[in-house]
Amino acid sequence: MKPGPAILVVDDDASLAATLKEFLAREGYRVEVAQSGTEALAIYAANPRISLALVDLIMPLMDGLALTSELRRLAPDLAVVIMTGYGTIETAVEAMKRGAEDYLTKPFDYEAVRKKIARLLEVMELRERVAQLEGHLERHACFENIIAVSQAMERLLDRARLAAATDAAILIVGETGTGKEMLARAIHQASPRARMPFVAVNSGALPRELVESELFGFRRGAFTGAYADSPGIFSAASGGTVFLDEIGEMPKDVQVKLLRVLQEGELRPVGSARSLHVDVRVVSATNRPLPELRGGALREDLYFRVATVVLQVPPLRTRPEDILVLAQHFAGRLARRYGREISLSRCALELLLGYPFPGNVRELESLIESASALSADNPQSITGKDLSPLLSPGAAEIGPAQASNPPVSMEQMERLAIQQALRVADGNRTKAASLLGISRDTLYRKLRQYNG
Repeated sequence: MKPGPAILVVDDDASLAATLKEFLAREGYRVEVAQSGTEALAIYAANPRISLALVDLIMPLMDGLALTSELRRLAPDLAVVIMTGYGTIETAVEAMKRGAEDYLTKPFDYEAVRKKIARLLEVMELRERVAQLEGHLERHACFENIIAVSQAMERLLDRARLAAATDAAILIVGETGTGKEMLARAIHQASPRARMPFVAVNSGALPRELVESELFGFRRGAFTGAYADSPGIFSAASGGTVFLDEIGEMPKDVQVKLLRVLQEGELRPVGSARSLHVDVRVVSATNRPLPELRGGALREDLYFRVATVVLQVPPLRTRPEDILVLAQHFAGRLARRYGREISLSRCALELLLGYPFPGNVRELESLIESASALSADNPQSITGKDLSPLLSPGAAEIGPAQASNPPVSMEQMERLAIQQALRVADGNRTKAASLLGISRDTLYRKLRQYNG
């Protein structure tokens, strides 16, 4: 049988404390007994999972009110109940001011004691569950900035949420422009390290001769121009997350040192004879195919260290329902920025659906922004004619991006996007409309149209 919550009884009357302990033990609680405030603090320090303290008001040296203040200072979530033979209103008010949840009068009515303790523990359990739920919602909200309704992206985000709660190294794989850094930031914000730094570095953008010193720091005089100590990226991110973008571009000699950091949690700054402990989580990203990365661009032993969890971001051309949602989202964001109404015509949306987006989400955002910037009309409707000159000629000649998939009509795609958005929003139509970048009235009208 699972043991019940732990209760600390503090009373200098040994006989009363023993009787109360026996009663509580019969009720299924684990009970610790102290006969002074000092002893109570020592017992709590050794067993911080105590849920409730029953504290006598009148005790020598440290009375119940002083002990209550100290216990609440050490453990703000600990429930404290004052026990007193002087059950006056003044005593109760002062006890509450010191942080007590309630008080009991002596001699005890044990039925009242049973009900009061059960009620307090139930309230505490409810508070804990609410805190856990709020934490879950806060972590979940970290991914809400990633606009997507496709099943492929929903599966990816589900995996990312699970991985975020662990300390596992993550490798994000995807084409340029798919939003790998945005996903890495969401993972960090949803992780236990969220309050600590997130430091991003593009491994391919650092000069080869400076990669090691930038990552691991250096000591004054280590090389020409090293006029002062520098902590480096890993030390700067201590306790948080380092995002290594394009990790496949990292020189092999630096990869060996990165492997040591991941294996031992230690690094040695350039020019230093002493290793330093470092506590960081590494999230990496690459636009290379995994077979090319593993054992090719990346040492195989390092690959296994950085790829505990692999998240593959699908290219935009494989998820046309997200093209619709993202295009509406970007148009809506620009409308708010410019203070005028901006929308996309049916022709423009059909053109976007047939385009392969070699630059993925980043290219789509740039297209909508470029088309918006070329007009001051209010309201503005972005047309296919506005977008056509902005499309990459080579990509446009490829034809429909979904060549391997059967063609779908605009109505079918809209219907699919609405269904996916409602599923992602758990049926909440207001949230689904926001996700789709349309008004709630428009969503209701389209639902009537497709269901009619």
